Order: sequence, then structure tokens, then C-alpha cells
Amino acid sequence: MAADRLKDLSQPIDVPLLDATVAAFYGTGSKEERATADQILRYLQNNPDMWLQVVHILQQTKSLNTKFFALQVLEGVIKYRWNVLPVEQRDGMKNYISEVIVQLSSNEASFRAERLYVNKLNIILVQILKHDWPARWQSFIPDLVAAAKTSETICENCMAILKLLSEEVFDFSRGEMTQQKIKELKQSLNSEFQLIHELCLYVLSASQRIELIRATLSTLHAFLSWIPLGYIFESTLLETLLKFFPVPSSRNLTLQCLTEVASLNFGDYYNVQYVKMYNIFMVQLQTILPPTTNIPEAYAHGSGEEQAFIQNLALFFTSFYKFHIRVLESSQENISALLMGLEYLINISYVDDTEVFKVCLDYWNSLILELFDSHHNMDNPAVTANMMGLQVPLLPGIVDGLCAQLLQRRRLYAGTMSKLRMLMICRMAKPEEVLIVEDENGNIVRETMKDNDVLVQYKIMRETLIYLSHLDHEDTEKQMLKKLSKQLSGEDWTWNNLNTLCWAIGSISGSMMEEQENRFLVMVIRDLLNLCEITKGKDNKAVIASNIMYVVGQYPRFLRAHWKFLKTVVNKLFEFMHETHPGVQDMACDTFLKIVQKCKRKFVIVQVGENEPFVSELLSALATTVADLEPHQIHSFYESVGHMIQAESDPHKRDEYLQRLMALPNQKWGEIIGQARQSVDFLKDQDVIRTVLNILQTNTSVASSLGTYFLSQISLIFLDMLNVYRMYSELISSSIAEGVPFASKTSYVKLLRSVKRETLKLIETFLDKAEDQPQIGKQFVPPMMDPVLGDYARNMPDARESEVLSLFATIINKYDNHLIQYSIFNNVIFNTNQKLLE
Repeated sequence: MAADRLKDLSQPIDVPLLDATVAAFYGTGSKEERATADQILRYLQNNPDMWLQVVHILQQTKSLNTKFFALQVLEGVIKYRWNVLPVEQRDGMKNYISEVIVQLSSNEASFRAERLYVNKLNIILVQILKHDWPARWQSFIPDLVAAAKTSETICENCMAILKLLSEEVFDFSRGEMTQQKIKELKQSLNSEFQLIHELCLYVLSASQRIELIRATLSTLHAFLSWIPLGYIFESTLLETLLKFFPVPSSRNLTLQCLTEVASLNFGDYYNVQYVKMYNIFMVQLQTILPPTTNIPEAYAHGSGEEQAFIQNLALFFTSFYKFHIRVLESSQENISALLMGLEYLINISYVDDTEVFKVCLDYWNSLILELFDSHHNMDNPAVTANMMGLQVPLLPGIVDGLCAQLLQRRRLYAGTMSKLRMLMICRMAKPEEVLIVEDENGNIVRETMKDNDVLVQYKIMRETLIYLSHLDHEDTEKQMLKKLSKQLSGEDWTWNNLNTLCWAIGSISGSMMEEQENRFLVMVIRDLLNLCEITKGKDNKAVIASNIMYVVGQYPRFLRAHWKFLKTVVNKLFEFMHETHPGVQDMACDTFLKIVQKCKRKFVIVQVGENEPFVSELLSALATTVADLEPHQIHSFYESVGHMIQAESDPHKRDEYLQRLMALPNQKWGEIIGQARQSVDFLKDQDVIRTVLNILQTNTSVASSLGTYFLSQISLIFLDMLNVYRMYSELISSSIAEGVPFASKTSYVKLLRSVKRETLKLIETFLDKAEDQPQIGKQFVPPMMDPVLGDYARNMPDARESEVLSLFATIINKYDNHLIQYSIFNNVIFNTNQKLLE
């Protein structure tokens, strides 16, 4: 049989038969043939003698897949058994691999045709080097350099091998080799780098072949982060690299090499070389990419190579400035080149590419933070001197000199900072948003987006813009109002432009002096209201309205200080709650909640010119205000009013407000319970179940904001609520017990379970927020034992609610009562363990 012939490794393997087996495995045969081929190849791969056939296979086969299979076998041996093989076998394999690489790469045609095969052979050679070099193959680097000088294609492949070796030793060595071995290889590469350095310089100065030059630059890029600095700064390497920057075919690779050099930071010793490199680079860049170029547009319409150039340029500038900007600042003749480079970086920051913008934003944030810290610590010269790296006694003259330096530095960057403010305003990311989503039971719920990329970006941009605002409040205000006036004139009107502007205005809340902030905000709101008046179209008005709501919600200090304005804003929000345009009602409810949380005390005191507290006025018109809201929006509204009531210090007024707030849901609840007492089947109607769920969710919302003060309300509905819970639980159990397939997944059972879960959530929310624990524990925990705990114990496993465990975990943590804990243990732990065993 063919399989037996292949498995017999006592004689040279049948290569045509192996070719056919590999071909069958890669899909030319049937499913059964593939499975058989897979079994045979696994057997061969795991056979310890199979590697002895590798040379024979490589010599005989023409199939690339078979060659790769043979090399895979060899790679496994090199990785795990190389050091235990006899010396002759190791040397024989090492010499054979080297000869094949030289043979294939000495000829242009074979090198291009067999490129994948040669790349795999290079990897095998580097795996051998990790074991044998330098101890057992001391002449490797000299041999490689000598071979590289015999042919340009061999030289190109030698560069690929050197790059692989550098990556293996410096990038991928962790977990592959011992620390001692890694150290030994690094020392060997360092000590023999002179030969590699000479070869690279020789190629870059003598060769005209684009492929070879690119391979050399790519290899240098892998080396530059670790080679001794003298090879970079005390040779012609930098000068040579800069000659290749204007050449289109090698531009990106050269720029990557220069970025690697720019990222090195070893003190001030090579500052002169860095300045020279930067100035030559800037002269060349102006020819390649004139300063007047619209970089975002060029990027949008550019080729892949051109886009990569802009990306690499961003990395170069940010790396250079991060470590060497002080050198450029210190000399007058370098300042114009520095400012031009920053101008390039600002233009690159407008490119519509998230990764490019992240690179730029990261640098801008660090620069602004440094400038802000210096500015902030001008009153503390010791801190400032430390930041500037100065270790000197702070005599009065020196202090004055430091302050002068800081002011000079701020003046130097004033123009750049102004442009940077406009960049942040134009590109401000979206703040944390609330999404309206459907949960697993089909209920509409509100979900806050957390820690996504946009939110992280917003936080960085907000921080950067706040620092920029602190550095120059007037310019920040001027830039924002100028952009807003362009919205009014129609010159710059788009939804996105208005959104980013308003997010930026909202983000700097608290960064100005109160008087300036008040004046600024009044102008902003006035212009936005004017914009809303003059703009046609319902969609446009909705966008403007949502931005007005967002901005006012971000400035609670202003609202707290100006009651009439606060009242006007809240009444405007109530108007928006009747606006059915998508998103407006949600935004109105969100903003109302945010404002109330930050200004709640203002709504429960009688303001000048008013006859009663605003909360009382609101409760009188409650039914009208919420008439057009969806259930989830009503829940948010009730939570907001709960925050207002919580701020009332008079217990009688507080209870009266709560009673008035809950009048509508309590009236509906009373009607449902009254009907249920006459006929319990009334509670089985799906519309009634939905109404019960909605009432419970409203109660949960108010409980979350009122805490202990929700006691009078929950006491009113508690026992009836437990009876409804018990009845719905029995309905769920009977539906599942009837054995109908997927009974627990039907919409009816899901709806019943939603009521049970909301009941548990309401009780847990109240008990968790309540403060008078001993009294509340005695009042509410014992009545729950049978309807909730007993029900959990009696229920079929599929009908049990995990929320019961969460509720009683809260009770155990907050109400230290051994009797309660014993009962919980009996009912919950025993039955939960049973469920796990099943």
C-alpha cells in the first residue's frame, strides 16, 4: 500500500508519492483522501527519523508545498533536538542549507522565481544560527559578508538574513532562548557589526539596483535601535541616508530609518548631528512636499505608498520632537525650521485617518502638558528648573532668568498653539453617549458606552484643549466664537462642524474664570439660538437643539448661578420632550438628568420672584410633560425628579413630593391590583403584564435616586408586588413543566420573567441604597423569605432567576443577621448546588 511505502523510512522516501499525498492534503483530492493524507503526513512529521529524508526530498521534488513540508519537519528538529544530533549531521545539514541558498540567490531569475522557498530557507538558517552561532560557527558574519560581495542578488538575500537575525535576537527572542544565550548573541552582533556596517555603506554608495538598496535600508531599519551610536553619528551613515530621502523608490524606508534615529535618546552628546540632520531633512522635505500642499486632500487621493509617506512623516516629527525639540529651541537659526515642522505636523493632524491622528494627538498632548506644567509652576522656580533638567542653586537672578525663558518659550509656540486649538475644535471626538438598545427580553433599555476608542480619544482631546485654554483663554474663546459665527453665516455650516464645535465648547467647562465663562457661554447660547431660528429644515433644527442641550448640560456652575437661565433651559428641555424627531427626546431626558444631578438643590427652594419651588410646579404639570415620552424616557425623567426630591431637607415636603410624583403609576397599580382581586386571570393578559413591568421600572428609577427616602413608596406596593411575583413565578413553572419545546424562550414566559427580575431589581436597589439598615431589614427581609427564597427552592432549575442570588448577596452584606443568613443558606446554596450537579 502507498501509505506503508511512505511510512517505511529505512530506505529513501518515494518523492512522487509524497508529492501526491501533499497535493491530496492541500485539496486536489476528495474529503476522504484529504483525511488519509493528513494522517500520513502527521505520522511522518512525528517520526524522529523523518528529518534524515529532508535533503533527499528537497533535491528530488518540484512541488513547493512538498518542500515546505520537508522544511517544517527540519524546523521542528532544529528547534527541539538540534543540540543532541551528531556533529557530522549538524554540519552536513548546515552546509547543505547554505549551499542551496547561495545557489538559488546567485541567479536573478531563480532568486525571483523561488523567492518564497528562499525566504523559508533563510528562516531555517537563522534557526540554526540561534544554536550554533557564535560558538560553533564563528566565521558566520565574515562568510556572509564575503558572499554578499560576490553578487548583487546574493547580497540582497544576505541583507534579508541579517534582518531576520536581528529581529530574532532583539524582537522575538523572549521565551525562545535563555537570557544568557540572548546576551551572547547580542554581544556577537555588536562586536561584528563593523563588517555589516561597512557592507551596508558599500551597497548604498555603489549599487544602482533598487531591490538591493531597499533590502539594505530595511535591514538597517532593524539594526538602528540597538547598534553602537558611533556607527550612526561618527560615520557617513546619516549623510548617506539623507541622500536617499528624495528618491521615491527608497523614500519610505529611508524615513523609517531616520525615525528610528530620531527615537534614540542618549543625552546631549550628539545634539550637533541631530540639528544638522533635521535641517537637511527639512530642506529636502520642502521640495518633496511643498509647505503649501493640502496634506489631508493629498492623503485622501494618494496611492498606498504616498499615504504611507504621510504616516511615516507623522512618526518622524513626533519622535524627533519628543526627544530633541529643546535642541532646536535653543538656537535662533533653527527656530524657523522647527516652526515649519510643527506646521507640517498640524496639517498632517487633519488627515482623515484614525491611526495617523492618534500618533499626532499623543504628541500634542505631551507637548501641551509640558508647556502647561511650566506655565503653572512659574510661581515655583524649583519645580520649573527640575522640569528643564537644571540642577542649580536658585538665586534671584536665576529665578528671573527662568521665568523669562518660560515666557519666551510660550511666545515661541503661541502661533502653533493657536492653530492647535482650531485643530482640536475641528476634530473633537464624540463624548460619552447613551444608546437606546433592546435587551434579551425585548425591552428597551439605556446603555452607556464605556471605554471605546472614541471615548478614549475624547478624553485625551478634552485634556489637551483644557490645557490649551489655560495657556490662553482669550484665544480659545476667540477661535470658538469665530467658528460659531461661520456657522451662523452659513460659510462653514455642516452638522459635523457644529457637532465638533459644541463638543469642544462643552469640553472646556470649568477651565475659565467664572466671569469670563459666564460671558462666553451667554454669547454661545445666544448664537446657537439664533442659528436655530434662521436655519430651515426639521433635521437641521434637531441637530442644533441637541447641541444646545449638550452645551448647557456641561456648564452647571453657570446654571447654578443664574436661576432664570436654568429655569428657561429646563422649560426648553420640556418642550423638546414633545419633539418626536429621532434622538431629540432622548437627548432632552439625558440633559435634564445631568442638569438635575448637578443643580438639584436649586429646584427645591423658592427662588426670587417665584411663588413655589420649581419641583412643585413641575409635579403639577407632570402628566402633560411626559405625555409624548417613551417608557424608557419616562423612567429617566422620574429618576431626575427623584434627585430633586432627595435634595429636599424637610421630611414632610419630601414625602408629599414623592406622593405627587408617584400618583400616576400608583393609580394604575391600584386599578390593576383591584381587578386582580376580583379575577386573578386579569394579571395573565400580556398588555397588563407590560403595564406592571413599566410601573416597576418607574419605581426602580425613583428608588435609584431617592435611596432611603423611597421607603414610604415601596411600603405602599411591597406586599402586593410579592403576590404578583409569586403568581407569575407559578405561571412560568407550569409553562415549563408542561414540556412544550423551548417553553422558556417564548415571548410570554420572557415577559413574565422580566416582571420577576424587575421586582428583584427594585428591592435590591432600595435595600442597597437605604441607610437605616436594622429597621429596614426587619421590615422587608422576612416577608421575602417564602415568596422569593421559598419560590427559588421550589422552582424547576430552568425557572430560577439568578437575580435572587444577587439580591440576597446584597442582604447578607448589608444586614448582618445570622437567622437571615441561615435561611438563605438552606434555600439558596443547597438548591444552587443541586442545579450545578444536574
